[in-house]
Amino acid sequence: MKISDSLIAKLDKIAARHEEINTLLASPEVISDQERFRALSKEHSDLYPIVEKYEQYLKHKRDFEDCDEMLAIETDSEVRALAKQEMDILRDAMDNDIEEIKLAMLPKDPNENNNVIMEIRAGAGGDEAALFGTELMRMYRHFADANRWTVDEVNMNYTELGGAKELVFMISGKGVYGKLKYESGVHRVQRVPETESQGRVHTSTVTVAVLPEAQDVEVNLNENDIKVDTYRSGGAGGQHVNKTESAIRMTHLPTGIVVECQDERSQIKNREKAMKVLKSRVYDFYQSQAQKEYAENRRAQVGTGDRSERIRTYNFPQGRVTDHRIGLTLYSLDKFMLGEMDEMIEGLRIAVQNKLLENIE
Repeated sequence: MKISDSLIAKLDKIAARHEEINTLLASPEVISDQERFRALSKEHSDLYPIVEKYEQYLKHKRDFEDCDEMLAIETDSEVRALAKQEMDILRDAMDNDIEEIKLAMLPKDPNENNNVIMEIRAGAGGDEAALFGTELMRMYRHFADANRWTVDEVNMNYTELGGAKELVFMISGKGVYGKLKYESGVHRVQRVPETESQGRVHTSTVTVAVLPEAQDVEVNLNENDIKVDTYRSGGAGGQHVNKTESAIRMTHLPTGIVVECQDERSQIKNREKAMKVLKSRVYDFYQSQAQKEYAENRRAQVGTGDRSERIRTYNFPQGRVTDHRIGLTLYSLDKFMLGEMDEMIEGLRIAVQNKLLENIE
């Protein structure tokens, strides 16, 4: 694999900046300015993996050129054979170096390790869509358990039949958003509902939204912009009925975003949960508005980012699940619904990576 002149120019510039930061970090002026020192230290840390792999590539390249020069003057057949063998090894090493350099240069998602707020809403299909929404919730619970993550319910709005109009919950743990960010979109289910007497396959849809939990440093909400209402919590069939006004409804007046939380019997806990969800939704709203490239970045991830698009189909009669963004079909729907999603998520991650690698040079 040949490395382009444009990439070499970028890498030389990165190496020069890395060396410059080394010098700056040793200067008394920077050491005394803690804010600048922290910023430069982070930049140094971000650049180091790229510089380290580039220096390794340059060493292999020099060794390769030395062998090539030897071949030009060496007449001994045994020595020439050894030199050619060494060059083959070095050529493979350089190809590997280039791949590692490109991977190190990929932009990092700042939300990769954030917790997430997940929202599941029934779409087309009435009761069948609502029932499938609860099944998706169970699927994500299984996946969370397998990854040793914590699931915390926020607002669970069930129907009389046990389906769900809306499910809002938090998943906390290491690398949650990095794995679940690909789940945003419309999930389509094809199967014969239990109420279908003629055995016809129905198609229903459920919308899933995955929001990185906003950090306090990212979103500072003005209390005057938030309207807070309290009410008595309750559910279908009398579930969670509470005689006190422990449920919370928060409205962010500038955006009109409304968040409800009635899962906890404590008003204080419901308020805390509602605020976390509100911050995440407001953060997502302003990010989407302020940065046109937000949608483009999500689309670049796997060909789509629009939550109104169908991203995946769960076909129960055929026992298959298909992700339309990468064209991957798995014939293990039963296991998939039990949270065995790693193969699909890894496929999506690789698709993202390959798409981004195209733009490195």
